[in-house]
Amino acid sequence: MISRSKALEALEAQSQELDLTEKPLSQWRLTMRRFRGRTSGMIGLGIVVFLILVAVFAPVIAPYDPNEVLIGKEEGIKPREKPCIHILGCPEDKPQHIMGTDGNVRDEFSRVIFGSRVSLTLGFFTVTIALLVGSFLGAVAGYVGGWLDNVIMRIMDVILGFPSLLLAIAIVAVLGPGLQNALIAIAIVTIPAYARVMRAQVLAIKETDYVSASIALGASARQILLRRVVPNALTPLVVLATLGVATAILEAAGLSFLGLGAQPPTPEWGSMLASERNNLFTSPHLVFFPGLAIMITVLGFNLMGDGLRDALDPTLNR
Repeated sequence: MISRSKALEALEAQSQELDLTEKPLSQWRLTMRRFRGRTSGMIGLGIVVFLILVAVFAPVIAPYDPNEVLIGKEEGIKPREKPCIHILGCPEDKPQHIMGTDGNVRDEFSRVIFGSRVSLTLGFFTVTIALLVGSFLGAVAGYVGGWLDNVIMRIMDVILGFPSLLLAIAIVAVLGPGLQNALIAIAIVTIPAYARVMRAQVLAIKETDYVSASIALGASARQILLRRVVPNALTPLVVLATLGVATAILEAAGLSFLGLGAQPPTPEWGSMLASERNNLFTSPHLVFFPGLAIMITVLGFNLMGDGLRDALDPTLNR
């Protein structure tokens, strides 16, 4: 009798251990496991993390102040000098400038490094504003429906009817040139994308059984929207926001290139391209390095967004 009870206890302990080991993964862990299996997504994540670290530690990495004019501070320095790297054979008696100097005799490498701060900050803030406003409008339109849905979505359709860059240019022209106004303009033109995605998700989710059960239990519309509908509608918005950062950085660079975004002497990649565009053949390094920075940044966010999309889409992981 004693041996039988001990055997039962051993079997019960073993079953509990198996239950613990075979506990299903949470959605977050499952998504991260799928994301780690996407090579392109991991490469994009690595690029984004690297850029964030560069932006955070810019004062440590950059050898000069980005707006410091080096005339009179370094002997023999000239405007638009070619890159000089001592380890690659540049004379030791010549000041080292990894990416050369620009037309105002400022260190190009330092300006590119600090430019990551401006571009990333603008991209993140723009997407945050557009995501919050667009999600709110889309959630209200999808859940309430009726005339309010028609009014909100027709306004979104009007905004989508204009090319995004042209509409951003028009908004900045009204508000005045500047980095802050460029941020507002880009946020406005990207709001409809988030609103439409959120509305589509809400329309599908509010017909599900668990929402019907919440209504039957007497939950208010506000509770259902905030606790049941919105949390389950965020997955595609996360992917859209990741890709939206790349788009925002490109549009900000375009506005700065046209003189409507960052104003001199702010080290912004688009304005750096604009100031040296006429010297493409005589000083190609002053156009190449800011352009390369924009390309790598956009590539990183696009790869990471594609990886997130694949990890979060259950139809791609069957």
